[in-house]
Amino acid sequence: METLEKIRKAYTEYVLENGKQPTSVFQFAKKLKIAEADFYTNYASFDAIEADIWLTFFTEAQSTVEADETYQGYSVREKLLAFYYTWIELLKAQRSFVVYSYGRLRAESRQPGVRNIGQSGWMSGQKSPVLNPFKDAFFDYARDLLAEGRESKEVEPRPFVTDRYPNALWGQTLFLLDFWVRDVSKNFEKTDSAIEKSVNTAFDLIGRSPLDTLFDFAKFVYQNK
Repeated sequence: METLEKIRKAYTEYVLENGKQPTSVFQFAKKLKIAEADFYTNYASFDAIEADIWLTFFTEAQSTVEADETYQGYSVREKLLAFYYTWIELLKAQRSFVVYSYGRLRAESRQPGVRNIGQSGWMSGQKSPVLNPFKDAFFDYARDLLAEGRESKEVEPRPFVTDRYPNALWGQTLFLLDFWVRDVSKNFEKTDSAIEKSVNTAFDLIGRSPLDTLFDFAKFVYQNK
């Protein structure tokens, strides 16, 4: 087993058994029978391990859907649906860790002096050091999807709003994560419904609507007075 994988596995087991992060890198490395320097060669901190795990959940979901030939023929709406379903399936395999890490990050966001205070700050997509690598990778994925959507006319470009679409999809991602963590339905069936309804609502909002037609008409009338 490679040192990086060994560290991740040991860290995951530790936090699930103890409900908190190790207090010392030195003691953690000693118990793992590796040099402290070997730990720092792979990770700068315990938070960095969690950041890597969250990023891996995303990259594995993305690579899984993109390797599917049928995915390439999907609409942008269907591609995002497929990604979320796949992502949640991967999270299920390590639900205990996800619930622990998510709960820890939420608790830290509510501490005095932390910018991400409460549900509103968390769900608005404010920065979290542990989630930042995942967020950055998701934004790249979302921008590519949205660009494809503009070409296929599934996404309507709107002044001052279009640039905020990736933020909206990230907020949606956090909403679905929060919903799944709290979901107690059989086989998380309610989460499947939440994914479908939230994605459909998002694309109904960012797609062309009667308001866009009205705006185009008003613009035409103004320009031809």
